[in-house]
Amino acid sequence: MVKGGYVYIMSNKSRSVVYVGSTDNLYNRAYQHKNGFGSEFTKKYNCTDLIYYQFYERIEIAREREHKIKKWNRAWKDKLIKDFNPTLKDLFEEVSDLQ
Repeated sequence: MVKGGYVYIMSNKSRSVVYVGSTDNLYNRAYQHKNGFGSEFTKKYNCTDLIYYQFYERIEIAREREHKIKKWNRAWKDKLIKDFNPTLKDLFEEVSDLQ
């Protein structure tokens, strides 16, 4: 059975830093970031808010997309985020329904 996956973006409260990642369990991974044990980068820069995510049918496709987005300039990332989440609110509560 092929497992799907997500590309997601975390940010700090002032939205000055973004972190792009991929995972097969979005809720658990966002929970880890929120609680300081998601990654060294998110811990260092306090990226605790989930501001973007997208589901893919295969985790491999999500990982490929993650690597592409990481190479984008900040303006492109900001447009992607704002098109999905115009108010830049934390979407963590929304993804609890995806479990």
